[in-house]
Amino acid sequence: MSSSSTLSLTDRFWRWFHGFGSPARFDRFAQKALPWFSWGAGILLLAGLIGGLFYAPADYQQGESFRIIYVHVPAAWMSLFTYVVMAMAGAVTLIWRMKLADAVARASAPLGASFTALALITGSLWGKPMWGTYWVWDGRLTSYLILLFLYLGYIALVNAIADRRTGSRAGAVLALVGVVNLPIIHFSVEWWNTLHQGATVTKFDAPSIDTRMLIPLLIMFFGYQLYYFAVMLLRVRNELLDTERRTQWVANLIMDEPARDKS
Repeated sequence: MSSSSTLSLTDRFWRWFHGFGSPARFDRFAQKALPWFSWGAGILLLAGLIGGLFYAPADYQQGESFRIIYVHVPAAWMSLFTYVVMAMAGAVTLIWRMKLADAVARASAPLGASFTALALITGSLWGKPMWGTYWVWDGRLTSYLILLFLYLGYIALVNAIADRRTGSRAGAVLALVGVVNLPIIHFSVEWWNTLHQGATVTKFDAPSIDTRMLIPLLIMFFGYQLYYFAVMLLRVRNELLDTERRTQWVANLIMDEPARDKS
């Protein structure tokens, strides 16, 4: 491939990248994608819960108590996934000053905090009958608690600074610094003595979990992910409509609403 062709592909990529960052273009995308993500999340979450609660066999050691994993494990996965999205959006905010990236980071933080809190609460409820206590200060639980504080700190920071641009940059720096906690969470069960069990689903050789238990768990994970995208898109759209309310594309959108309602 010639250098001119490579440059042309590169130019096209950056044109698409910055074009997709346009609030007006994103709003059109969000309107079309929201119903798909919303219905998909509802169907998958319902199917996963039915499969996990009624069709998966009881665990030979934990009995019926293991079924909390269908809420706990996807929430734990999504807490990490959401933070990665927030940190990447923060990096884009710092480098290219894209309004969309800042809106994605701000919209993701409350969702990530909710996933993390849900993982901590359900883990504590499971820990009482299994460990005899709701909480232990081991590596996995403590690093997850730090993750919750990072989310809450980001939310507090961006809302405490009156100037939106300054708050966005400060929040982006905090999100990027907090990335160091993610490998600590992942490898904590290997680095330190902990009550938390090791990996069972993401093992490289083969998941050490019955397939009848694994399939509903994976369905729940994809349901959680679609739920995240649906709520994130909705929150980002509302955020952009608020910050861009004096722009022409928002005025055009408002003018088009009566026509769409009549049709």
